[in-house]
Amino acid sequence: MGDKSGNPYDMDGSSFDADRYLQKLLKECSLKQIMDTEAAIVRQTQTLHSDMQTLVYENYNKFISATDTIRKMKTDFKSMETEMNLLMANMSSITEFSERITDTLQETRSQLTRLSGKHQLLKKLQFLSSLPAKLKTLIEEENYQQAVQEYSHAQKVLQQYGQQPSFQGIQEDCIKILDELKERLKGEFRQTGKSAQSLTEIGELLLQLGERPSTLAKEMLECASKRLHEQIVVLQDQTDRDMIEFIDLGIEGFLKDLTLVISSYNDMFLTKHLEQEADDFEQSARVDLNAFVNRNVDEYLALVQDRAELEIGHGDSQIILRGLDRLHRRMTAMRTLCRAVDMSKSGIDIIVNAAQQLCQTHMRSLKDHFADSLSSVRLALVSATNNTTTPAGSSTSSTTQVGGQSSASGASSGGTTTPTGLRELISNLYISTIEKVKGLMQDLLIFLQPEWSFNLKGDPKGVQCIEGIRENLLVAFLRHFCTTVNGYGNVNSTAPPTLLLVLSKVCLEMDRAGVHSLTSLVDELYNLDAERSGSLVHETELCTEMRDSAQLLLDSYVRLQGLHLSQMLRKSVETRDWLNCLEPRSVRAVMKRVVEEISAIEQVLGELYDSSAAPHHGGGSRTTASSDSSRKTHFSIAASKQSQFRSTWSTYTPQSQLDSSFVSNIQRLFSEKIEIFAPVEFSKVSIITGIIKICLKTLLECVRLRTFSRYGLQQIQVDAHYLQMNLWRFVSDENLIHVLLDEILGSAVLRCLEPILMEPNAVEIICERN
Repeated sequence: MGDKSGNPYDMDGSSFDADRYLQKLLKECSLKQIMDTEAAIVRQTQTLHSDMQTLVYENYNKFISATDTIRKMKTDFKSMETEMNLLMANMSSITEFSERITDTLQETRSQLTRLSGKHQLLKKLQFLSSLPAKLKTLIEEENYQQAVQEYSHAQKVLQQYGQQPSFQGIQEDCIKILDELKERLKGEFRQTGKSAQSLTEIGELLLQLGERPSTLAKEMLECASKRLHEQIVVLQDQTDRDMIEFIDLGIEGFLKDLTLVISSYNDMFLTKHLEQEADDFEQSARVDLNAFVNRNVDEYLALVQDRAELEIGHGDSQIILRGLDRLHRRMTAMRTLCRAVDMSKSGIDIIVNAAQQLCQTHMRSLKDHFADSLSSVRLALVSATNNTTTPAGSSTSSTTQVGGQSSASGASSGGTTTPTGLRELISNLYISTIEKVKGLMQDLLIFLQPEWSFNLKGDPKGVQCIEGIRENLLVAFLRHFCTTVNGYGNVNSTAPPTLLLVLSKVCLEMDRAGVHSLTSLVDELYNLDAERSGSLVHETELCTEMRDSAQLLLDSYVRLQGLHLSQMLRKSVETRDWLNCLEPRSVRAVMKRVVEEISAIEQVLGELYDSSAAPHHGGGSRTTASSDSSRKTHFSIAASKQSQFRSTWSTYTPQSQLDSSFVSNIQRLFSEKIEIFAPVEFSKVSIITGIIKICLKTLLECVRLRTFSRYGLQQIQVDAHYLQMNLWRFVSDENLIHVLLDEILGSAVLRCLEPILMEPNAVEIICERN
């Protein structure tokens, strides 16, 4: 700051030197810069002159105003001085007059005081004399509170002078009138229909009239109970109102009266020290009040719960919960206001019960939806079967001729429904079930909205309720799902095989993704930890149940399809006269029909089970065999040379037949056992292999029960070779087909009267021609 003030080139400083400043400009600046500097200095000078003129004008105006104000103040002070002098003169005059009055009234002041006291006493005596009549008038006008107040004002005087003859009659009349008033108040107190406000007012009056508190307390609770019960009856008739209106009526009626009774009871009997009662009166009165409150609250909450159970599942859940939320807020406020009372009840129990009721309603909805979905699937399968032409109609007629009756019905075959239609049915059933469950689980989230005053997650009962939603809805429905589909897989079930296949695939989808999708969604929505919980069912357990159901259904599908084809084979064997057969010229129609049915089943399964589903088996049907299966006409039971076989079985005797049977049984002991009804894998090859095993095993058992002629045996040989030519491509292990067909032909040989087989070339020609 000092440097700036001592700078000779600073125009604003006190040390400014104009000559030096000019010399500096002439040396350092150009002509244009000097001219610009001059113009700037001229503008600043003009601005300063203008500011100075403005300041002068403003200060001049202020000076003039100040002068006027001083002149006016001088004038005002002169008038004020005159008024103050006048006031002093008046005060002196008033003081003089006051002294004169005091001197004059000093002698009569004591007399006025005595007269005033006598006047007040006369007014009291006049009030006492008119008190009985006034009390009667007030009672007739039903102004009981004013009557009690009037008597309370005169009670001290009557107690003081009541023994005197002039006041004794007045006191007796007042006592008699008050006794009548007390009886009238007691009568009104015991009347039903009195509001809580009326009971409180009457109770206060009775206490002022000397009624015993213990007796009055019990009567007050009894009368209040009758009034509150009437409120309950009124609420029971409000069936045409929604839940919010119903709760509002209960809050404004029942709960409001209950709160008033509790507050009045506390004020009259609990907060006051009543000397005329025993020391334990307060404790017993509090116990009576708690019992009264809990009894009436239980009755009211039971009514609300019944109404909520009627509404839940039928009305709007949002409206129901909004009403219950209002009830919960009011109950919480009552517990805050009535801390001296043990109000253990709250609306949380009703809300938990409502959640459980809605959960049960949704469970019924899920069961109905699943039943409807299954009915739709069955109807679609029946419609598809009726609208689809049987793939081997001509073979059916041939089967009827050979077997004696129609044993191959297209309606029961799995090949009559298109694979695309089955995939659509599976997808629709799976997706609709998943989406239905998700939708209902989302709907139950309404109980966890943050806008509600209640918090289920913060209450032990609420936590159990949330876990119950998962267990009683999701887990219970998934187990109901398994139980229902397992019913279709029972032995006595009449379900079509295709339905079993559809349900098995749906169970597999549930095991693969559905169960995880639902459980993870529910655990995320409801913030549950099923992994660490010991009470919640784990996802792997549900997946295991789903996979077991899928296995059961698939095994039942194989069994039904196998039995269906076995029925055709059994009837074809039992209804034919094998002793009077002609020389075989063709394959029997039933064999063709069996191959066609298996091909149709294989086509359906090929679309539903791809090669990735069968890691231990081949994917689709094979086109090449590991050996020349289609050309093999010799079986293990025959010799490698036809002549040797013919000589063996053309010269048999009973003993040789026995020996051959013995040798066959020995070979069977050392061969690998074939389980006919073993569980199948979830692959096309395993399923068809299971069906073929049942068919061939049935054919074997039927052959063992028949007796064959020479041509009958040859017909079995042709049929077996035809099956060998066509069935090997459906299985992964050709040896299984060979072993079963060997046993079939061997059993036919053992049961033949003239066991001579046909030439292999002739068998091949017949089979290839068919």
